[in-house]
Amino acid sequence: MSANTFTLEAAAAANIQLVGSDKGSQAVHDLIVAYQANRRTGSANSKTRAEVSGNNKKIFRQKGTGNARHGDKRAPIFVGGGVVFGPRPCDYTKKVNKSTRRLALRRVLGDLIAASKVSTVSEFSVADGKTKSFIKAVKDLTDARKVLIVAASFDESTYLAGRNVQEVLLMTAAEVNIEQLMNADAVILVDNALETLASRTA
Repeated sequence: MSANTFTLEAAAAANIQLVGSDKGSQAVHDLIVAYQANRRTGSANSKTRAEVSGNNKKIFRQKGTGNARHGDKRAPIFVGGGVVFGPRPCDYTKKVNKSTRRLALRRVLGDLIAASKVSTVSEFSVADGKTKSFIKAVKDLTDARKVLIVAASFDESTYLAGRNVQEVLLMTAAEVNIEQLMNADAVILVDNALETLASRTA
């Protein structure tokens, strides 16, 4: 099993539409920012004086004590009281439209192919499901440290063999995103993934 360098001419023959370095940089930026923002949980939360435990009883009488007048003990100035202007659950989700996603994918694929970081193989599978066999199969294709392998689908034994290899990522052509493509030192495309990539860039 050997890999062949995927060229711009081969991409055109496979109907994969690409753009050059003069277009799409903003789309790539917007999509990467959206990916990072969508991973934020936004779960930081503090309790206001209405939410902390305690009753509404006035802590001492209004006059005659020499102290400042106060209501209940849940006021922010007391230990155990509520927090003023503290963090509340927040949704950081950003939406990116389909045309921007498509343009970003065209740009990233074009840059990777132009840099000779993309190769193709006829098939990729590890029948015995062993990590050692998986590593050998990848080493036969490339010497790069971080490798992304994209196929239409993978069998269960291949997933099983590669699940402990952190430097190699298996992704289907329908799900792979530009962040994964940009983080890889080498991208291996299985021939059955080209049709899906062509439809995603069309």
